[in-house]
Amino acid sequence: MDAVQDEAAGKRARGLDRAFEILDFLRQKRQALKPNEIAAQIGAPRSSVYELVNLLLSNGILEFTGGEGRVYLGRKLYFLGAAYENHFDFTRECEATLERLADETRETAQFCMLDGNRYTVVRMREGARPFRISTDVGQSVPIPWTASGRLLVAHLSDQDILNFIPPQDFRLPGGEWLEPQTFIAEVRQAEREGLFTFNSIVDSFTHCFAVPVRGEEGHAAATLCLVTPRDDGIANRDRYLDCLKKAAAGLEHGPARPRRG
Repeated sequence: MDAVQDEAAGKRARGLDRAFEILDFLRQKRQALKPNEIAAQIGAPRSSVYELVNLLLSNGILEFTGGEGRVYLGRKLYFLGAAYENHFDFTRECEATLERLADETRETAQFCMLDGNRYTVVRMREGARPFRISTDVGQSVPIPWTASGRLLVAHLSDQDILNFIPPQDFRLPGGEWLEPQTFIAEVRQAEREGLFTFNSIVDSFTHCFAVPVRGEEGHAAATLCLVTPRDDGIANRDRYLDCLKKAAAGLEHGPARPRRG
């Protein structure tokens, strides 16, 4: 009897894992897809994907959109996210901090975290410039492509970093290969200095600044970043880093602090 119950529990757990995989896949694709397209692209049996999609549809987690049976993330997820944000003070603090940073520097300010083994921009405030410099909020990016990535994995050992980051993520957008040991050396540099800056790997016209926002365990739970035109960033390096460090100090421990009361 216990074995039967354990097997049933295992199936439910695998189904839950698959449901989250579907949701995360749609989030990354950022477009509505048919269930058979989802199944093919995540390498899952069509029957189980159809069953889970129907369950998620019935609960408002997915919605039909775009015709021909395509589905995408549902509005129920918005309400769940709003409830999460309402529980944490750091969301409002973060918005105010980004607004101050953008006003002080006229540059694009970002609040960034890890999403699994990828980097993502959680919040952003664009700077007062005639052209747009930004990354889409919520889009997952390989850790080695980012300045923040060097800080967000700095608490891990060298081997743990190599185990954590998928090997293919060391292939840069232009096709060049970033040697993992070079990346690790940059991680240790960022750890020593408490910051990392570089000319963007993703955009050849920008310069990126990142400093850690440390959580209760003492390592970088998040980062504050500035994305600037390359020449302006280099010319204003010290001032921009000073602004970032002061802003990060104001958010210290914020990502893990629930609202009181």
